[in-house]
Amino acid sequence: MRTVTPLTSACFALQGEAFSAVTLPHTWNALDGQDGGNDYHRGIGTYLIDLPDPAKGKRQYIELQGANHVATVWCNGRELGTHKGGFSTFRYDLTPAMKPTGNVLTVTVTNAPSNIYPQSADFTFYGGLYRDVDFIEVDEIHFDLLKDGTAGVFVTAHNTGKTRFDLFPVGAEGCTVCVAIKDADGKEVAAGKAKAEPHTVIKLDVKAPHLWNGVLDPYCYTAEASIIRGVDVPEVVPLDTVVVTFGYRSFHVDPNTGFWLNGKSFPLRGVSRHQDRLDKGWAQSRTDHEEDIALIKEVGANTIRLAHYQHDQYFYDLCDKTGFVLWAEIPFISAFIPGKEAHDNTLSQMKELIAQNYNHPSICFWGISNEITINGETEELYRNLCEVNALAKTLDPGRLTTMAEVTMAPMNSEHVYITDVLSYNHYFGWYVGDVTDNGPWLDRFHAANPDRCLGLSEYGAENILKWHSATPDNHDYTEEYASYYHHEMLKIFAARPYLWATHVWNMFDFAADARDEGGVKGRNNKGLVTYDRKTKKDAFYVYKAYWNPEPMVYVAGGRFADRAPDERNIIVYTNQPSVTLIVNGEEIATQEAVDHAVVFRAVALKDGANTVTAKGNEVAGNTITLNAVAEHNYAYDLPEGNQGANWFDDPAAVAARKALRYPAGYYSIKDKVSVLLANAKTEPIVREILGKAMGGGPMAGMAPKGDDNPMAEFMGMMRLSDLLKMAGGALPAEAKIALNEALIKIKKES
Repeated sequence: MRTVTPLTSACFALQGEAFSAVTLPHTWNALDGQDGGNDYHRGIGTYLIDLPDPAKGKRQYIELQGANHVATVWCNGRELGTHKGGFSTFRYDLTPAMKPTGNVLTVTVTNAPSNIYPQSADFTFYGGLYRDVDFIEVDEIHFDLLKDGTAGVFVTAHNTGKTRFDLFPVGAEGCTVCVAIKDADGKEVAAGKAKAEPHTVIKLDVKAPHLWNGVLDPYCYTAEASIIRGVDVPEVVPLDTVVVTFGYRSFHVDPNTGFWLNGKSFPLRGVSRHQDRLDKGWAQSRTDHEEDIALIKEVGANTIRLAHYQHDQYFYDLCDKTGFVLWAEIPFISAFIPGKEAHDNTLSQMKELIAQNYNHPSICFWGISNEITINGETEELYRNLCEVNALAKTLDPGRLTTMAEVTMAPMNSEHVYITDVLSYNHYFGWYVGDVTDNGPWLDRFHAANPDRCLGLSEYGAENILKWHSATPDNHDYTEEYASYYHHEMLKIFAARPYLWATHVWNMFDFAADARDEGGVKGRNNKGLVTYDRKTKKDAFYVYKAYWNPEPMVYVAGGRFADRAPDERNIIVYTNQPSVTLIVNGEEIATQEAVDHAVVFRAVALKDGANTVTAKGNEVAGNTITLNAVAEHNYAYDLPEGNQGANWFDDPAAVAARKALRYPAGYYSIKDKVSVLLANAKTEPIVREILGKAMGGGPMAGMAPKGDDNPMAEFMGMMRLSDLLKMAGGALPAEAKIALNEALIKIKKES
C-alpha cells in the first residue's frame, strides 16, 4: 500500500544569501510582492529538505504541487529533472538516488523573467514552493505516478450511468485491476475487474445515477481502484489503491438561452478568483481555501473562473463538493511570447491542467488564454491558440473550451471563433466608457454572431473602503460607485438570458505589485471582499441580494459615516419585496424594492450619531451609525493625483495627471471620443492627435477613419484619456497636457 508523508520543514536561501529554516508551503515574496513599486524579488531560491528513510522493497517519489516558475530537483546531488510551469503538480522517482538514511532533496526555484508563461500580467508572480510537498512510497507494482502528475486513474462518467475507467498500472504483469464505485453513503453500486495491462480499460454501468447538479445538489460518487496480485485467484490485499471523486452530469450551452445543466436552464453567474491573500501570497492553507469557498457560497455565486492558472487540487475538491461550475485555465496571458519554448509551454501547461483535473465534475470549461491579443494579432499567435484548443479537445472531448478576449478584440476577429464558447473582458464604466455601454455592446455582438455563445469573463471597478461620495462617478474609487456599477451590471445580465456565464472581476482584492492606484500601492482593489478576507464591501451585498435566496436586508454606506445635509440618501439592498427603514429606533418609511434595492431619500438625521437599520418581511438587517455633520467630510475624497496609475501605465503618464485640468462646462480628454469627433471645433484637434498617437504605438491603424474600421465604434465609446492610455508611450506626457489645454478652451453647448 502507498503512504504519503507531508514535508513541512526546509532550509531556504535566495541566491547569494545564507540559509534559514522555513515552513512549507513557502514563498519569498509574501511581503515584497504586495507593497507596490514593481520591485519584488524575481530570481532563484534554493530549498534543502530532509527526506524520510526509505522502506525496503518500496519505491519513493517526491511530489511538488506548485513551484513557480521553473524548478530543478536533485536528490543527494543527483539531478532528477526540471519542470517548467508554476501551477501544476509534478513528481520524480527518488528510488535510484536514495540511501538507507540521511537523504536530502534540493530544489532550486526561479521566478525570474523567462519564456515560461506568465511573464506579463496584472498580478504578482510569487516565487517558491508555495503548495504542498509530499514524500510518497509505493509498492513496485502501483498506479503510474509519473503520468503528468496524475493518480493514473481517469473516470469518464455519462449522465446515463455508463462509466469508463482508464487506468495505468506500472509493473503489474500477472496482476488484476479492480474498480468499485460507491455512492455518497459509501454503498457499492457497481464493481468490475480486468487483467492488468499498461493501459487497462474497465467499463461499468450505474443504474439511474444521482446526478451532480451544481450548487442545487452537488452529489458525488467515489471510485476505488486497486491492483491485486494474481489473475485467476487474486490475493485479497491490494498492492496499491487510488480513490477518486467524480460525478454524473450533462451540460450544454445555447447561444440564445445560455448554460444548461442536466437538461435544465442554469444561468451561470459568479466570480473570478486569484489564489493569494495578505501577507501570505500564494502560500495558502486548507483553512484559507475553505474560507474562500464559504465567502463565494455566501454571495450566492454558482460558478467560478479560476484565474489565470491552475489552482490547488484541494480547491477543486471543495468546488466538487460545493457545486460550483468551474472555468479552469492556463496562464497563456497578456503578452504573447514568440518562439518554440513558449509555444511548447502553452501545450504542456494545458496537458497538465486537463490530466490532473479530468475527474472533477465541477469543471465544465477549459480556458485556453486570457487577453492574449492585448498587443495585437499575429499569425503565429493564432496558430498557437488553435493548437492549444485542438489539444484540449483531443484530451477531453467531453468538455467545452473557452477563452477570455481582450475588450478591443473586434467582433469579427478570427480569434472569436477558435473555442467552443467565448467570453469578453469588458470594463465599460471603469477603464472606458460608461457602465450603460455594456448592454448595447453585448446586444451588437449577439446580433452580429447569433451562433456564438457569449459570456462576460471580467468586469469590475476599483473599490477602496476609505473613499466615499453621495454623487459617485467613474474613477472616484468610492465604495458607492462600485456598488452602483455592479448593480447596473446585474440589471444588464437579468435582461440578457443569452449570456452563458458572467464572472465578476474579482471576488477578492489581490496583489499586483506594479499597481499604484487610488492611493493604494501594490493592489488590485476590484474585489467584493478585501485582500485579508475580513471585510465584505457593500458591492458584495448587491450580489447577495440577487443571487442568494436566503432572506437578507443590508443597509449600505456604513463606512460613509459622516453625512452632510445633501448626503443623507440611504440605500438598502435586499431580496425582500419591501423594506422598512428604522432610524434611532423609530420606523420612518416602508418602500417596495426595485431591482433588489430601496433608496430612502433625504432621510432626517438628528445632530450627532444616529443608528440606522432596516427590516423586510422575513428578516431584519444590519445596523449602521451615521453622523449628521454640517458639511462634507473631505477625508472621503481621493486626493488629486491618485486617479489611477494602472499596471500598464508609464511613469510619465502618471506624472502628467497632476498637470491636467478639467473645468466644468468645457471639453477635455475626459470626454468620449465619439463626443469630441461630433463637435466641429474639437473634431480636427482630436483627429490629428489620434493619427499621431496611433500611428506608431501598439494600436497602430486603430484611429477612427469611418464605418469600415471595426475598431471605430469601440474607440468611440472610450474616453479620449483612456484611449491615449492604451496607446502606451506613443503620445508624450507634455503633448497630452497640450491637447487637454486646447480642448478646455472650447465650451460645451448647453
